[in-house]
Amino acid sequence: MLALMVSACSVQPPPDTAPTRPAADRLTLEPRRVDQLPGWVDDQHSDALSAWRPSCSALQRAAAPVVLEAPGLTIPFPTVAETCRAAAAVPTGDDAAARRFFETRFQAYAVGDMGTVDGLFTGYYEPELRGSRQPGGPYTVPLYHRPPDLVTVNLGAFRDDLRGRRLAGRLVDGRLVPYPDRAAIDAGALAHRGLELLWVDDAIDAFFLHIQGSGRVVLTDGSVTRVGYAAQNGHAYFAIGRELIRRGLLSRETVSMPAIRGWLAAHPAEADAVMELNRSFVFFRELGTGPIVGAQGVALTPERSLAVDRSVYPLGWPFWIDVQAPLDTETRLRRLMVAQDTGGAIRGPVRGDVFWGHGKTAERKAGVMKSSGRYYLLLPRFGT
Repeated sequence: MLALMVSACSVQPPPDTAPTRPAADRLTLEPRRVDQLPGWVDDQHSDALSAWRPSCSALQRAAAPVVLEAPGLTIPFPTVAETCRAAAAVPTGDDAAARRFFETRFQAYAVGDMGTVDGLFTGYYEPELRGSRQPGGPYTVPLYHRPPDLVTVNLGAFRDDLRGRRLAGRLVDGRLVPYPDRAAIDAGALAHRGLELLWVDDAIDAFFLHIQGSGRVVLTDGSVTRVGYAAQNGHAYFAIGRELIRRGLLSRETVSMPAIRGWLAAHPAEADAVMELNRSFVFFRELGTGPIVGAQGVALTPERSLAVDRSVYPLGWPFWIDVQAPLDTETRLRRLMVAQDTGGAIRGPVRGDVFWGHGKTAERKAGVMKSSGRYYLLLPRFGT
């Protein structure tokens, strides 16, 4: 995952308005010319191409066609491979050449959700935590490895009507049963099994790391290591921001990641119980000093990598986004991004999560972003 059971911890469509059909079956596509996308000429296309090249390499290794079943669209792998070869031939840093490449090699599609083109766009970032390789002192909150008894199942491998759906659990007497949820793990369900990866000093920071899916940990000797998503316990993601709104503790207009974090910090006696409403729990792997890697298995690029609903879209393809900028609702954020990640809260054909990188500015943008907007999927031209 992205990484992550990623962000949007506070902002999701209300349950009474969410469509009940599977997201992949709600996808609609309307062809558009790439050079007529809103704001197209103002982007730095060479930067977008640099972000896409690692995804292209992953697509070539997969050697699979692009299949979008609901619109009935299939792009054969030889077309994918030829497009990637053409991308490799574009001179690095040549913005005009990169722009021509996307305009001539790709067809844009306006994405809709059963015809509705506007959707929700949020942001995520790489948080920074304080940690230790040994417990003690303030370092009492464990980050866990993936447990060896955790079993994940791709249901789409068994039935076509279950494509994009997964389960996780553990085997007991030959039966798959639910894995312990967040409350059980917090109570010690995984203790004394040698599964601790690192120890951090703040339970709220650890909770938001689970939501972001990856982060930096500053260790007691001053060194920095990165951790990334390894697995999830199989329980559904629950937006605690929505629950705080329901209780009248936050308002829909002001809810954001900083607002939720602030409420948890101000109410320590209630914080654990509220966080445990989100039964989803993430396990991590250590990445060392290497780059943050998304669900496609490639390094994420700040302000160019995008998390999308993996049950709707194959990862690795460019999207043109046209959304409200997070810190200025009068400004449009229009740029070419690459679907390289996914997340538990990212559900639906018109739903995206922008990766902002790390640092205070990235945290601020990701924390407040709940923008209305639309996007356009770019796929290689074929059949002509």
